[in-house]
Amino acid sequence: MEHITQETLEAMQNVDVRTVDPATLRDIRDVKINTDLPKAERMLDYLEQIGNPYCYRHGKYVVKISHADTGLTLEECLVHYIQSKCQ
Repeated sequence: MEHITQETLEAMQNVDVRTVDPATLRDIRDVKINTDLPKAERMLDYLEQIGNPYCYRHGKYVVKISHADTGLTLEECLVHYIQSKCQ
């Protein structure tokens, strides 16, 4: 995979799901993770397969993901969320 610049990464993050052509996005169901690869190689392989990790398709649906730079893991956020709903 070619080197991704900061500008390319920002463009990927800024894709507008309301205007993006779904035909230009890859379907995540076609991505196959080789769990035998080391973590760094798995991540690169994923990026090569998905193209834009922030915006992709799942069938006919366009999926856009983002994250907040809180220092918490996804697991920690989910635990906090579930605990807040159980009180």
